[in-house]
Amino acid sequence: METPIIAPSVLSADFSDMRSALSRIASSGAQWVHLDVMDGHFVPEITFGRKMAADLRPLTSLPLDVHLMTEHPERFAPAFLEAGADWLTFHLEACVHAHRLARSIRDSGAKSGVSVVPSTPVSALEELLDYVDLVLVMTVNPGFGGQALIPSCLDKVRRLAEIRASRGLDFLISVDGGINRSTFEAVARSGADVLVMGSAFFAASDPAAELAAVRAAYELAGEGDRPRRV
Repeated sequence: METPIIAPSVLSADFSDMRSALSRIASSGAQWVHLDVMDGHFVPEITFGRKMAADLRPLTSLPLDVHLMTEHPERFAPAFLEAGADWLTFHLEACVHAHRLARSIRDSGAKSGVSVVPSTPVSALEELLDYVDLVLVMTVNPGFGGQALIPSCLDKVRRLAEIRASRGLDFLISVDGGINRSTFEAVARSGADVLVMGSAFFAASDPAAELAAVRAAYELAGEGDRPRRV
């Protein structure tokens, strides 16, 4: 799988013209479409529900990367899986029976992901890493677009890469929040596999140029300087 995987978040798109947003993502060369589902409880904002995912599904051949920023994600997971989510990520902080939910997502045929907010340590994830396909490290406090990346969160990415290598696991490490030209280099050095981009992508006059800058940063970091998957 080619890395970095770029997953533009439609949270920053024009909700009145999602067809154009998907076209913009596809034409840029990005590999995934990221959907931030917010419930107004786990995070302050409300975005959209399963119908948005279901309506977008036939409009793109790219994988739908659904991020449930909700309380009780086990209640919402089945609907988004039915709507066509290829990757479904829930928050560790919002789910008591995280192992059960991760297993059920995989059993459905989708890829299972778990996310943590900046205040949650990597150690809280260790019992779950054998059962997920992706770990999403929030590099901002979730709920709003356009925030600045918290640099210390990238230490989690490096630690997760170390654990992955030592245990022979193969999950992807994703980062979300404050990904832009001023942070591309630091993110590349951390070893992240998936980059969720919102404001920097949709506000760009040339999204393909933004993606080229990301990939240049990864090439500059060099294979020897970044933790890699086994």
